[in-house]
Amino acid sequence: MKKIMIVDDEKISLMMTNHILSSAYSTVCASSGEEAIQLFKKEKPDMVLSDLRMPGMSGYELQQSLQKEYNEQIPFMFMTADTNEETESKGFENGAMDFIHKPFRADILLKRVGNILQTVEKIQGLKQAAVMDPMTGLLNKFSSEGEIAELCKSAHGVLMMIDLDSFKLVNDMYGHDMGDKILIRFAEILKAVVRPIDVVGRLGGDEFIAFCQNVKEDIVIEKKSRFINKYILDAAKEFMGEDMTIPLGASIGCVFVPNEGTDFASLHKKADKALYTVKQNGKHGYMFYTDLSEDNQKEESQSGDLRNAIKILSERNKNKGAFLLSFEHFRSMYQFYSRLKANYNNEAAILLFMLKEKEHAAVPIEDAADEFMEVLCSSLRQSDLVTKNNALQFIVMLPEISNSDINTVTERIMQNWKNADSSAMFSLSFEQGMIE
Repeated sequence: MKKIMIVDDEKISLMMTNHILSSAYSTVCASSGEEAIQLFKKEKPDMVLSDLRMPGMSGYELQQSLQKEYNEQIPFMFMTADTNEETESKGFENGAMDFIHKPFRADILLKRVGNILQTVEKIQGLKQAAVMDPMTGLLNKFSSEGEIAELCKSAHGVLMMIDLDSFKLVNDMYGHDMGDKILIRFAEILKAVVRPIDVVGRLGGDEFIAFCQNVKEDIVIEKKSRFINKYILDAAKEFMGEDMTIPLGASIGCVFVPNEGTDFASLHKKADKALYTVKQNGKHGYMFYTDLSEDNQKEESQSGDLRNAIKILSERNKNKGAFLLSFEHFRSMYQFYSRLKANYNNEAAILLFMLKEKEHAAVPIEDAADEFMEVLCSSLRQSDLVTKNNALQFIVMLPEISNSDINTVTERIMQNWKNADSSAMFSLSFEQGMIE
């Protein structure tokens, strides 16, 4: 229900006006401009109906004070017993939406208030349409770049250019309706990974932009990157099936503000350059422009490009436990270790773990699989490799390991799974062998 603030220093007039409007709206009453200012902050009404001439603070002064404090056009309607046309003209010049002369009929007052609220809704709808991307509900290119440009002038944080990797394949293989679903879900994921004080928008197609305030460490962006890449892939499999093979993910180019400047156009170019480097070097990750700064490039050019290449290839913020890979990357590593075995006789074990749902499992399969993946990775060495074969099957590669050590590893995993919450509803078995 819409809320109207009524301001009038005459008690009888205030009571009568409140009686009329309370039949159709939620109302709050103030007997002075000063009281109205305090109430407005607390109640946030949809419009203000104020007597024009009041002692201490007039209706004009109340309107100007509120609009100055909140820096927005507040819907105002004035009541007055003054029939002077100059008074009415001055009110409209100050931004009033309507006038009504005392005494007034109840039906006329309700009609005029209703017209104001309808007009405000239309204006707000037009403003919303002008700044929002209609498909994703994010800010559009003009609005997001405008807001971020202002933030870059004074705020600290990280500007991010974000691309949805391999999106064209979704449209080509599954059609544009599926592509729209992926874009909408990707926007939801971006909304989930930023805070209310941050800005995120769609530049067009599969390109997005964001500014995260008060972020000073790249570990924060690393976590956001992992979150985005995990959940967009989960969404793709939800929409297109578990056998979906499109390598969907997100590449993110980042720049620290104001470390790299405060001019948006310059910062945009730097973040875009970092994004390009990510996309040229495997995608599905992030990079800061500081890693590509001119000083670093000059220093690296003196000793060749190897240092820069190593920096790009190196793993950031190594996590404890096994190295979790996508199935495609895991397959490449399996083929590589098979070659090592053939040429250098390097031994590596391969394990297949299988979860099996018991009767009447109360835990969703996805949750149990996630819990087992955590158990698996935390039970292994950083040099061990893990991937997911399907919803309930997991493959492990153990380089440079003996048969006795394999038994120790499998026993540790089985025991750790017994201590997990989902183990009561999902049994675990495994098979083992050596890479050939």
